[in-house]
Amino acid sequence: MLHSPVVAHGCLCAVFQVNAYAPDVDQMHVVNHIKGEPTEESRNVLTESARIVRGNIQDLATLKLADNDALIIPGGFGVAKNLCTWATQGKDCEVNPAVEKAIKDFHKAGKPLGLCCISPVLAAKILPGCELTVGHDEECEMWPNANTANVMKELGCKHVNKHVKEAHVDAKNKIVTTSAFMCNAPVHEIFDGIGVMVEEMLKLA
Repeated sequence: MLHSPVVAHGCLCAVFQVNAYAPDVDQMHVVNHIKGEPTEESRNVLTESARIVRGNIQDLATLKLADNDALIIPGGFGVAKNLCTWATQGKDCEVNPAVEKAIKDFHKAGKPLGLCCISPVLAAKILPGCELTVGHDEECEMWPNANTANVMKELGCKHVNKHVKEAHVDAKNKIVTTSAFMCNAPVHEIFDGIGVMVEEMLKLA
């Protein structure tokens, strides 16, 4: 599992050994979530990820493909700000080199990739032609970030509209995606969708 310094929402199956990784880089910025504004504070992505997962995390640079059967990137705005520059550059973003290498290595090896929330944009940027979902492609109160789907299409990917409780499986590329918090939905529905993502990944592993 690859973490960014965000609340890493996800569902993990207890029968698996889970290795967590994060890049050793500075965050784009630190946000005061009471005010909703950036602060002058500086934090490190790996250090913050260790705080969130209570220390059981490793530098992404140490990830070994042979030691892992699949890669899950939980999502959250940290992905758009710290694992790539999507938050500021959209489709012209750059992906952190270690993140890009991990995604390409797992894909080349035919090992499943699980991407939820905003993290499917990483695959859209790195693996053009793949099939993905971030939910829906028409904005409304339930789907306030739906335009992300259209930007992913501009990158050469096929976007498939899915309900928040569903996941899309790109069997050819072994990529499973679900919208999670891209949707204004109850937390239990988001949890269900992530659970479906994990279940579908297990079938591909």
